[in-house]
Amino acid sequence: MLQFLENNVLTVSITFISGYMLFWSFYGNRLRGIAEVDTLNAMNLINRQNAVVLDVREQGEYDAGHIINSRLIPTGQLKDRIGELEKYRERPIVVVCRSGARAAGATVFLNKQGFKPHLLTGGVMAWQKANLPLER
Repeated sequence: MLQFLENNVLTVSITFISGYMLFWSFYGNRLRGIAEVDTLNAMNLINRQNAVVLDVREQGEYDAGHIINSRLIPTGQLKDRIGELEKYRERPIVVVCRSGARAAGATVFLNKQGFKPHLLTGGVMAWQKANLPLER
């Protein structure tokens, strides 16, 4: 067994790294405490539980098209502008960016601050793919 590992270090390393990446893609957000929602569940939160949609993209991205009635607070400004969300503390918050990467970090931050954030998996791209409306 040891001889096999020595002779196939690269193959074993690639296999291990690939497995880790696959594991993280499925379970990483859960381990970080991120509640994920797809577009259907996000719509349910918005329509049935009066969820707030928080867009953490930059102003130009937001102006190009955003979820109706969403509130813009770019990721880089979230810590300084957290007070703007205080009135929504008891409501679910659907956090969205272009693809979900920036929103994941914002979701972790909001969770630590005691909010009820939900990451929209796939972000605005998934919203568009589901043929849901954007406002300009």
